[in-house]
Amino acid sequence: MTVQSTQGTIKTNIIDKIAFLEFYHPSSNSFPSTLLQELVLEINQISSNNTVAVVVLQSHGDGAFCAGASFDELLAIDNIKAGTAFFSGFANVINAMRKCSKIIVGRVHGKAVGGGVGLASACDYVFATQNAAIKLSELEIGIGPFVIEPIVSKKIGKTAMSVLSLSANQWKSATWALEKGLYSNVFESVEEMDLELNAFCLNLAKYNPEALVELKKVFWENTSHWDDLLIERAKISGNLVLSAFTKNALNKLKKV
Repeated sequence: MTVQSTQGTIKTNIIDKIAFLEFYHPSSNSFPSTLLQELVLEINQISSNNTVAVVVLQSHGDGAFCAGASFDELLAIDNIKAGTAFFSGFANVINAMRKCSKIIVGRVHGKAVGGGVGLASACDYVFATQNAAIKLSELEIGIGPFVIEPIVSKKIGKTAMSVLSLSANQWKSATWALEKGLYSNVFESVEEMDLELNAFCLNLAKYNPEALVELKKVFWENTSHWDDLLIERAKISGNLVLSAFTKNALNKLKKV
């Protein structure tokens, strides 16, 4: 299935019980709110699809995996309600991934920034390449990684999360992400990664689907309050994005 919009594309291709869920946006696979909404709907649909055993979350192309939030849309936010609604988009995606009945395997072929790090963290298992450096650059534009903090901290720990968020202008290597537990495997090339990823997913698809469902519940224990928590975090970002600091920072970055 393909869901297309003027602001990007969501595409799902099911092969051998594996749903390859791909997102695309011309601006380094960043996310406007419409694309976030479409991704939530697609994840929910896959979750109830009995022909699917495992999901691969991937992005299009050979550049960035995901550049996070759309700068253009961030600049257009002019009130707290709109700001909260926009950041709630990432909250809704993370919660959809959390509630999805299928194991989600991440395929991170390139750099991940901000919300892109959140998406990778919300996967149950992640394959990546050496090009898949990560950065939480939110402080540089006057906000913070509030919405994605719970899932990133869950994956790599609070200490590593603090290092990543406070080093807002520094890339952390794929090896660093592997050592901290964000990535499960890191490969030299996309070809090597895809070979291992496909074999891994084909093997997963052979397991008892009921066992996989129950195991996923174990992975996400003690997160039922995230429906409320992530929306509260979205309100913090929604307020901060209105600041003069953030507007000036976004305009400068847009001109670069």
